[in-house]
Amino acid sequence: MASPVKEEDLLIPTCIHWTCEDVANWIEEIGLPQYRECFRTNLINGRKLILADASHLPHLGVTDFDHIKFIAASVRDLLGLEAPYWNKSISLPARTPMGMFLERKSRTGKKIDELLYSEHLKGK
Repeated sequence: MASPVKEEDLLIPTCIHWTCEDVANWIEEIGLPQYRECFRTNLINGRKLILADASHLPHLGVTDFDHIKFIAASVRDLLGLEAPYWNKSISLPARTPMGMFLERKSRTGKKIDELLYSEHLKGK
């Protein structure tokens, strides 16, 4: 029997389930249709989009600095993540629990597919 869905599991952005075509449509919708094929060629689906930050975008073919900043910010907005602050105290956690969960979900495999946010919070 499947375990009941917990409220925190409903907080997961639905975009992590996007196909490569969904991501290509999204990049076009945010006003950058010239990168549609870059994202499709690199097989960027919703899980891989999680990792599309400013350091990874040039490897996909996005080289305009303003576009890199815009796409990285748009991905963070889509995922509900805050911008990284490089000057924050080292006593604070490096990432939010959701950010760490999404990083785990960017991988593939049966165990990761079945991982729920509530389980991640428990440390499973």
